[in-house]
Amino acid sequence: MGFRVGVDIGGSFTDFAVLDEKDNSVRTLKVLSRPDKPGAEVTQGLSILTRRDGVAPADISYFTHGTTVGINAVIQRTGVKLALLATRGFEDVLEVGRLKITPIHNLYGRRPEPLIPRDRVYSIDERMDRDGQVQLAVGVDSVGTALAQARDHGCDAIVVAFLHSYRNGANERAVKALLADWAPDLPVFCSSEIWPIIREYERTLTAVISGYVQPRVDHYLTSFESALAQMGVPAAPRITKSNGGVMGVAQARAECVQMILSGTASGVIGASYVAARCGMPRVLSLDIGGTSADVAVILEGQPQYGTGEVVGEFQIHIPSVSVTSIGQGGGSIAWVDHHGVLKVGPDSAGSSPGPACYGRGGQNATITDAYAAVGLIGHGELGYNSIHVDRDKATAAIARLAEPLGMTVFETAENIMRVANSEMYADVSALLSRFGIDPREYQFLAFGGAGPMMACYLARELNMQGVVVPPTPGVLSALGGLIADLKNDFIRTVYRDLDASVAPMLGEAFAELEQRALHWLRSDQGFTGEHSLVLSADLRYLGQSFEIETHLEADWIARGDMRALAEAFHREHERLFGHSDTSATVQLINLRLVIAGATPKPVLRELPAADGPAQPAGLIEAYVDGAMRSVPVYHRVALRAGQCFDGPAVVIQDDCTTCVLPAMAVTVDRWGNLIISFVPS
Repeated sequence: MGFRVGVDIGGSFTDFAVLDEKDNSVRTLKVLSRPDKPGAEVTQGLSILTRRDGVAPADISYFTHGTTVGINAVIQRTGVKLALLATRGFEDVLEVGRLKITPIHNLYGRRPEPLIPRDRVYSIDERMDRDGQVQLAVGVDSVGTALAQARDHGCDAIVVAFLHSYRNGANERAVKALLADWAPDLPVFCSSEIWPIIREYERTLTAVISGYVQPRVDHYLTSFESALAQMGVPAAPRITKSNGGVMGVAQARAECVQMILSGTASGVIGASYVAARCGMPRVLSLDIGGTSADVAVILEGQPQYGTGEVVGEFQIHIPSVSVTSIGQGGGSIAWVDHHGVLKVGPDSAGSSPGPACYGRGGQNATITDAYAAVGLIGHGELGYNSIHVDRDKATAAIARLAEPLGMTVFETAENIMRVANSEMYADVSALLSRFGIDPREYQFLAFGGAGPMMACYLARELNMQGVVVPPTPGVLSALGGLIADLKNDFIRTVYRDLDASVAPMLGEAFAELEQRALHWLRSDQGFTGEHSLVLSADLRYLGQSFEIETHLEADWIARGDMRALAEAFHREHERLFGHSDTSATVQLINLRLVIAGATPKPVLRELPAADGPAQPAGLIEAYVDGAMRSVPVYHRVALRAGQCFDGPAVVIQDDCTTCVLPAMAVTVDRWGNLIISFVPS
């Protein structure tokens, strides 16, 4: 028996959750991240856990972690300089995209600048037809010309994305082989190897995002592995994936787009676990860290999945938890543009130097500084005593913005909070519309270092049912990574009408996908326990432009029952759009298979019942809703099940601060969650 360790490495803090295999109890910790020296935060955290809790590195039997290094690079556009090699005549694939206004609900929305500008997209002489037959072999001279131009532009890596390569990636592989001989120092990423899906733009964009973050991810993983080896941890590290599962480091290096939502997915899995165990039927997870805010839908304890999730300004077309990532975190920097308008984000102060109130040299005002300046945080240590909030430094940083705005420090701070809320309001509203959600029926499950701090403000704007703050919200993402199952997705494009003639091919295709999946689980991951398989297909009516993922039963495939597949699609179309056409031809585009191996789960322990009312530890003066108010402060560790108190209030604990607004009431449930609801007027 040993310890299973989950770690979530964010832009500002690194969180630890440790499961003791003897009794399934959990220990937690939070330390500052070290983007300047990846892996150092892990060494520091494990050293503290060894001294404090006796978690010896040699006794760690399982180690998994999530990281926001990929998503932060995309949100802040700090990835590497890429070149794109495209089929001659299709060089505008990233510029043309889907010709949509993004976001569609914003009349003033503008399409984002591509991660690879047009002057770094180069033409290659080659052509593959739609059936995967080579019509024109790769022109070697055109590859040489493109390489020379990429060198002249100082590119750090090259993405290769050709027409119809989802059918046959031979021409992409041929170019990769040439570049390996001519420029072995340049990483090369082929779209057919990263995620071989139909549609050129979606496949190209996915490959571009993967290449954009890969060198940074690779450096990070190398440093991370080295740190674990130096500490004497025997367990091979695993990385949480965008689909809510985990994978080995080798796969993470080769398919780093699969971990673009790594830390984000960990949080959703952790929130889903809490929601399921505590009986919360309708929840929006709200994970706010130092750089971003992430929102996902959880129904009956189950996260929602899909493709095309938005990361920063772009969609990623890999299977992932359905989550919206917004560039508004606690460390997001406030600034005044040349028109004199107050803006917040997307740049973040990170952990070094961090917000001004951290006292680590930061000079820029952030969202966290705004909360410190109005007096809502700083009444206890943050990050397990790793941060001492300096309200004077926060006030000084806000004052530098207040002067050009012609406002007081308090007014400026509260307006920073309002601007941040408005940015999140717009993106969360889009998510609610997408799922047809009435916010009055949902609660925020708030976590992350800044989630409980900001959640009540956003819930009020959205007119939600209320907010739930779990017992250890600051480290819930680490817990999510710890309990995530081993999981991987496999896909094959077939593009056929769904009729009796495709039944034999369908059986063979799923058998091949299952063989690949079992090899991944047993050989690549070394998993020997029970596993599950989920089959699905992307189907559409003839003439439609996009597909619906439809879950399938294995026995339908075994007996070649294409009618059952079609009926399942009709039902799903009816559920989503309110109508179906049973007489129309159904097309089968992609086959999908998901394999999962279950991991141990911790035991949630009930909180002791209260023997009296909640007692505040003291009163503070804070500027809330445009006025100075006396606000009681409660210690989370002293609260017991059944206790209640009204807002405004502040609840402090080791990993975060919860800010409760006026006209809100708090009840502590038997699991120790803070249930925050609105008081009827």
